[in-house]
Amino acid sequence: MAIELDSYDRKLLAEVQRDARIAQNELGARVNLSTAAVNRRRKRLTEEKVIQKYTAVVAPEALGYTLSIIANVEAESEQIDLLDAMKRSFEQCPQVQQCYYVAGEWDFVLVFAVTPHGAVQRIDAAEFLFQQQCEALQNPGRDEPRQGRA
Repeated sequence: MAIELDSYDRKLLAEVQRDARIAQNELGARVNLSTAAVNRRRKRLTEEKVIQKYTAVVAPEALGYTLSIIANVEAESEQIDLLDAMKRSFEQCPQVQQCYYVAGEWDFVLVFAVTPHGAVQRIDAAEFLFQQQCEALQNPGRDEPRQGRA
């Protein structure tokens, strides 16, 4: 069931997506609410799983990951338990930044952050793959990643 979000909730969510560590009083000033109202709304949005978690965006270059790899992956079999196992395996790989189960020719689209000779061999070795296609992109000085908007 979808939760009702008013304009204040949407403004609050937009600000929290920009900076999850923003002080409550600053957040209130930006969305024109009292600190107490911000606390109540943030608590409700968290309890109702609108805000699922708070994370940190780490610069891949700081970790030596100078390339992004976008991989289209086709599974050997489309058995649901096999697809679930593949997804769990991909999500355990620290270089996998995003994992999408997709419809069409491919079963998964993966986005890796890697060193120049990194994770491509890792995906080649997976025994449950039928085929994959990869594109390597050098990480330029990037803006912050796009985030879902409320």
